[in-house]
Amino acid sequence: MTIVEQIKSRYLGELTRVRRDIHAHPETAFEERRTAEVIAAALQSYGIEVHRGLGKTGVVGVLRSGPGGANAGGSRSIGLRADMDALPMQEKNTFAHRSTNAGKMHACGHDGHTAMLLGAARHLAATRSFDGVAVFIFQPAEEGEAGGRAMIDDGLFERFPVEAVFGMHNWPGMPAGRFGLRPGPMMASSDTFEITVTGRGGHAAMPHDGVDPVTTGAALVQSLQTIVSRNLHPVDSGVVSVTQFHGGEAYNVIPDEVFLRGTTRAFRPQVRDQLENGMRRVCEGIAAAHGAQIKLNYLRRYPPLINSDKESDIARRVLWELVGKENVDSDVVPTMGAEDFAFMLQVKPGCYIFIGNGVGGTPGVKKDGAPGENGSGQSGGGATACMLHNANYDFNDAIIPLGAAYWVKLVEHLLPAKA
Repeated sequence: MTIVEQIKSRYLGELTRVRRDIHAHPETAFEERRTAEVIAAALQSYGIEVHRGLGKTGVVGVLRSGPGGANAGGSRSIGLRADMDALPMQEKNTFAHRSTNAGKMHACGHDGHTAMLLGAARHLAATRSFDGVAVFIFQPAEEGEAGGRAMIDDGLFERFPVEAVFGMHNWPGMPAGRFGLRPGPMMASSDTFEITVTGRGGHAAMPHDGVDPVTTGAALVQSLQTIVSRNLHPVDSGVVSVTQFHGGEAYNVIPDEVFLRGTTRAFRPQVRDQLENGMRRVCEGIAAAHGAQIKLNYLRRYPPLINSDKESDIARRVLWELVGKENVDSDVVPTMGAEDFAFMLQVKPGCYIFIGNGVGGTPGVKKDGAPGENGSGQSGGGATACMLHNANYDFNDAIIPLGAAYWVKLVEHLLPAKA
């Protein structure tokens, strides 16, 4: 049997139950205590060394195998990372494993990522088919709170000095059984900004007596768009999006201040710098042109996620062996979404890939509630029918063995067992 078939026949039922249990009990950033305990208990039951509390609620499992694994001072080691936090949003699904925590939901598939990595850990612990150290990293707070950076700050790579680190995310709209990756930029940086425009308020019928922050703010919104369209090189990609504009309380009163908020995205650190510097320049110019004061608070959050060439090539070859070249998009279109695995890739070489979660249609369900054809175990919406961060999303359980098998083959490839 192939590794996929072995994991499917031996562990899929167990892993599906774990995944759905985590889905039913979602926990948001740095609150993943129950989830962490579920993970730690599973790892311990596999005979894997467990370390708790990195980055507040993170869990790390360490599995040593072969002569290399016994050599504590000179072992070869790689890291495999899964995120485990949920989103602060209300779930609309009605299946049995829907969220039981109001206002919290696994709408990004981190429950599935956790299940896939647990599946790989279970298989590798049983087979010991490698020589060295496999480090299983279960990270908290990916959704906007930089749990990856928190684990690094807690000494993740000092305590577990891996040679490289790898990550994976499910991708709705990509057929199940397919993968996508690319060397270089895979996902964008994610920065936020808050702008305060201060004028001099007054009667709306007599605007000449004041300095209108509303018209100043409107001019600012328009001018900020020229940073991408007129300042970036045409082959570079960037986004400046103003998503909030607040100000005023009455129909006939010009307010003293308005507030703008939004986000910027870029694939390259140099472009990220251009966006911030361009925003500061535009704010200064619009303020001078309108006689107002403009204060920009620019917060750098997640850096761009940049895959290293060598590790991308390794991941691609492992995937070719797993599913065939025809099922691997080796030049997948990067996304302006952001991922804090980027922090880990700033410290260690590695590669982040997409695994197809399925496309279109409505997931099936058997009468006994077991997974239908695509493994979602639900009817109506969810799983393959919608994109990430949607209130009807659900992870496709049928891809758990495939994702777990990728992790296994990656470990066996990078840390081959001695003959």
